[in-house]
Amino acid sequence: MVRNVHERELPVPAGPFVDRIQELWPVQGWPAMKFDRPLGAGADGGHGPIRYRCVAFTPGSSITFEFTNVSGTHTLSADGNVLRHELAASFDLAGRLRWALVTRWLHDALLEDFLDNCERAAGGSPTPARWSPWVRLLRRTFSAISPQPSRT
Repeated sequence: MVRNVHERELPVPAGPFVDRIQELWPVQGWPAMKFDRPLGAGADGGHGPIRYRCVAFTPGSSITFEFTNVSGTHTLSADGNVLRHELAASFDLAGRLRWALVTRWLHDALLEDFLDNCERAAGGSPTPARWSPWVRLLRRTFSAISPQPSRT
């Protein structure tokens, strides 16, 4: 079982940022988050090759997505001024290897960019997360499929 958590303390209550997940999702250099209907329970979508369905949405509190191609969920939730993203998933051997070598690194960079956007929207001034050399290499490797701007 893989468990991956990202948290950010915001200068204001975090609840409204749960509702703004699509608006604040990083668009520059990342696959857009798209759904087949307005965001809410039952909406199917994802970002890039990552597919999921919204299984629970409590506005101002939390939203949970269930992956459609692996066993697991990811949840964005608010607790006071803390915005938290938690991924919990089970992978087969190939999936565990892919997670360890590729997906985890890109996921972590994407989530930190998302939390930077939330912090800026909350009136904060985050120090933008710096992509690791491995993330930059992975992004360059996959850029033939989908051109991406680089970031140091």
